[in-house]
Parts: sequence; C-alpha cells; structure tokens
Amino acid sequence: MVQDSINRRRFIGGVAGVAGVAIAPGVFAQQLKLPTSPVTLSVVDVAGNLALTQKAIENYRKAKPELVSRITFTKAPAPELPGKIKAQQAANRVDIDLVLTGNDALAAGVEQGLWQALLPDHAGALPKLDEIYLEGAAKMQALASGQGVVVTYYPSGPLLEYMPDKVKTPPTTAEDLLAYTRQNKGRFIYARPANSGPGRTLIMGLPYILGDSDPKDPVKGWSKTWAYLRELGENIDYYPAGTGALMKELGEGSRDMTVTTTGWDINPRVLGVVPKEAKVAALKGFHWVTDAHYMCIPKGVGDAKLAVLLDLMSFLLTKEQQAYTYDEGYFYPGPAVKGVTLDMAPPESQKAIKEFGRPEYDKLIAENPIETPLDPDKMVVAFRMWDEQVGGAKRK
Repeated sequence: MVQDSINRRRFIGGVAGVAGVAIAPGVFAQQLKLPTSPVTLSVVDVAGNLALTQKAIENYRKAKPELVSRITFTKAPAPELPGKIKAQQAANRVDIDLVLTGNDALAAGVEQGLWQALLPDHAGALPKLDEIYLEGAAKMQALASGQGVVVTYYPSGPLLEYMPDKVKTPPTTAEDLLAYTRQNKGRFIYARPANSGPGRTLIMGLPYILGDSDPKDPVKGWSKTWAYLRELGENIDYYPAGTGALMKELGEGSRDMTVTTTGWDINPRVLGVVPKEAKVAALKGFHWVTDAHYMCIPKGVGDAKLAVLLDLMSFLLTKEQQAYTYDEGYFYPGPAVKGVTLDMAPPESQKAIKEFGRPEYDKLIAENPIETPLDPDKMVVAFRMWDEQVGGAKRK
C-alpha cells in the first residue's frame, strides 16, 4: 500500500561488509539457467516494503554485478497494480519483474491469475522455507497459494493509538470505542481497508473482539462486524485512501484517535509525524491478526530473469539481509526468518527502536492469541463488502 508509506530516512552505513559478500547462485530447476550477461530488473512496491528491503536489494546488485546491471524501483497504489499487470500481459509486454506487496495485491493477483507459480514449482531454487521461517511467517506463507514468498513479517494489530492529552480515558472494549465516537464525532478515523494495513487489520480483528460466528468468513460469519462498522461509520467524517494521510492528521491534532499496528505506531513517531507521547491500547477480546509482505513475479517474465529473481529472493532471506527489515520500526519487528536479532540491525534501527519501541508489546504478543488474516479470495470479498456497505460513499 503505497499510501501506507511515509517518506522515511534512508540508512547511512549499515551492516558492515554485507554488500560485498559473494553468494553462490541457488540450485535451479534444470530449465532455468542464469543469464550469461547482466539483466535490468524492475521492482514495483505497493506495500511500503522498500523501506525495509531496498538496501538489501541494492546489496544484491553490488554482490552480483555479473547477473544484474541495474534495478529500478517504483511505488504504486495496491488497487491499481492488478489492472496494469493484466494490460501488460494482454499485450505480451510485461515490464514489471518483481512486485513487493501485502495481502491486498497478492489476493487480487491470485484471484485474477496474474502471478507466476513459485512453489512448489521452484522450491529447489529457494531456501527450505519451512525450516527458516518464524512460525507466524510460515503461517503467512501458507496463504500465498504458492504464488508469493514472504520477505517480511509482523504480528500487526489491531491496536488503538491516541493522544493522551485529548483522550483521558481510552476505550477498553468495542462498546467503549463506539460510545467514544458518538460523543466525539469526527475525532476518530481509520483508512480504507483495501489500501491500509491498519484498516484491514481492524476489520479482520473485530470478529474476534465481537465474538462473531466465523472470523474467517466475511460473508456468512461477520454479521456483528458489519453492523458495528456501519454504526461506527456514522461518527466518521471520511476514510483516507491510506494510513500515511491519517497519521498526519493525528499528528497535526485534527484527529485524536485512530487504528494502528506495532509498526504504524513506532515509525511515524520515529519520523516526528506523530508526537512521541502518543499511546496505544488493545480492546477486550483482542487477537493479533498477523501481516506480511510478499515477493511476487508476474506471469510473462522470461526464464533468464526468473532465475535471477529466485536467486535474489534467496539472498533477501539470509539473516544478514533480513536484519535490515527492522528499519525504523515500520513493520516491527520485521524479519521473517528465525535468529535475526535487533543487535544485527543497522545502528540507526537499533537506536530508533530502543527509543520509540514499547516494552508492553512483548507482553501483548505473549498473552494474546495470534491469528492469520483471511485467505486471499475471502480478503478480496471483504474489501468489496466494506466498500459497498461501509465506506464507499465517504472515501477520500
């Protein structure tokens, strides 16, 4: 979700020596051969993922000049990407090689048949994912229909973020939140779920909080959730297109409370977009709904580039490169791979998280259930139902 990207400071320095490490090419399926001359790669980010991975991707180019001559990076809104890829495929002129995406564009691409099958087709070119991934990342990988590879992971939310000077007694239950919005119309806001990590985490987390009949079925199992969201919406002025815009409103004081995740709490405070003194809270019955970013390859990318991209994916899943994904807390913690600790991250990451992280997150993660998000096909349905039943007329 490119609107989910606040402009972030780039790292200066980083993990010493990483860029110069020579990594042997992966073991590829026989029909895929690495190119004899370097290729140019086009990477499109629709999730704000480059804040976590661009340095590592550039490290790959430096380490493998015989395979990659240049990498171009582009950001785009998640809802626009599937149509663009589909048009390129129809014209047999695919010029996007790698997509970095959240569940939103992954789901849309799976539904429309846009992505190359990566697993099990090319499992031999990748690390043994079930062995290297954290448990939560492995569960997120299972949702990818074999058409994406998890590169970053975090427990996510949904959490409430508020300014303590404006909200003296934060809500502790869903009923409290509804009562607060009635008494403080326009002071609470969240972004359109189809293009906002916290927004979609909210709608997927509410069925657990509200005790709905089937949290994994937005059509038949979310009757309490849809009714609650409609009622909540009566007290919301409009729904921004992405999280970055609403964080600016929270920071500027035009809103007092919003929905957040661990990363969307930490990173905007690191950057000064939201005041450091902002607080977070979890509602009674809270379950974590996890989130991840995926690497996807559109159908139509040639075999030579596909071989390089699989090698790049393997490189990005090494512990050394995963350490960059701590970033400045944007996707906290960030690494999808086991054994990647904060002390391996660049100094800027360590400093930011030590200053702006929250000790209570460890307790919240340990004491509350962790759930995977909806399957891709059901997520597309949930986004459509929200647009039709809740926020379509108030989108901005």
